[in-house]
Amino acid sequence: LLPPLPPHKHTVTMALRVLVGCKRVIDYAVKIRVKPDKSGVVTEGVKHSMNPFDEIAVEEAVRMKEKKIAKEIVVVSCGPAQAQETIRTALAMGADRGIHVEVPADQMDTLQPLHVSKILAKLAEKEAADVVMLGKLAIDDDSNQTAQMTASILDWPQGVFASKVEKTDAGLTVTREVDGGLETIKINLPAVLSADLRLNEPRYATLPNIMKAKKKKVDKVKPDSLGVDLSPRIKVVAVEDPPVREAGQTVADVDELVGKLKEKGFSS
Repeated sequence: LLPPLPPHKHTVTMALRVLVGCKRVIDYAVKIRVKPDKSGVVTEGVKHSMNPFDEIAVEEAVRMKEKKIAKEIVVVSCGPAQAQETIRTALAMGADRGIHVEVPADQMDTLQPLHVSKILAKLAEKEAADVVMLGKLAIDDDSNQTAQMTASILDWPQGVFASKVEKTDAGLTVTREVDGGLETIKINLPAVLSADLRLNEPRYATLPNIMKAKKKKVDKVKPDSLGVDLSPRIKVVAVEDPPVREAGQTVADVDELVGKLKEKGFSS
């Protein structure tokens, strides 16, 4: 008998399952109007679209799939029925299926990042996700909290404000945008990532892909079926327009400028 062959050493790279969060927000080009009673902003009859940073997150997930790094992309959106439009946009960009977490429109004002983080954490476990990918913040509330709290709830490493993501045998190498410049970190999987502006430029969905997206599966779930309580922890006291900026003044020289500043209460 021949002696047994020595064990062959090789590295197996498993394709990842990516869960991407997509928020429906008022379109960035729309001028925001405050309601007369100051209870919030006007949303009725106003154009909505996918949060721009979430578009970047979807694009990155699709690129990971094109590189054979990801095997499936699942997109999640919390909100009323119209949130399905946001999911369909992501599906048209290249995501595989969607999950619509049904939240009534009248509860959206008090839906906090913590609520969304708990929902995403539950879905990440349910879907056996390897990566949770989010935009770094939503342009309507600018909270910049969901990715970090999702990572904390799951007890996963996080790579937030990502401007570059690379797959390695050990996990991911993430280049982050920080106040002082760029920071490169290595993190293990599973992990939570948040996309910064320079991570990529999202593609436009083509008409054939928009048609295909209509046939892709979108599941509906309710927060309580995931064990998440949406009882409000906050109360919106008032929403107000920013103060109108005063007109500028022209001064003849530095002495006059200093005098004007002193009049306004500025001093060295």
